[in-house]
Amino acid sequence: MSRRVSRLNSLLKEVLSEVLIKDLHHIPGKSDLFTITSVEITADLSYAKVFISVVGDSSEKEATCDALNRKAGIIAQTASRKVSMRIFPKIKFFIDEGLEKQLKICELLSKVAPPTAEDVSE
Repeated sequence: MSRRVSRLNSLLKEVLSEVLIKDLHHIPGKSDLFTITSVEITADLSYAKVFISVVGDSSEKEATCDALNRKAGIIAQTASRKVSMRIFPKIKFFIDEGLEKQLKICELLSKVAPPTAEDVSE
């Protein structure tokens, strides 16, 4: 990934977070307990995958992702006013399963591995 794309990923994450917290916090069906974990913009800068983490059960996660995708055009339009890009990418939201997978792996490892002296002292 180029340095420019990496910087744009970071910038879009920040701008989209701000838009969803301050400007468009009233989207119906969206959980208030979510965060943008990462953004992956394509090399041609025309599309961006926005990964979110939602606190709640699977139905809340899906409802939040669906609500954000329904309003993706408005979200992108609002965000485009806050950042100067010749063409603002088309955005699509996805559930970030990375954290849940990490927690599941840690849980499984804790069942297999014997406790260490550090674990006992906690």
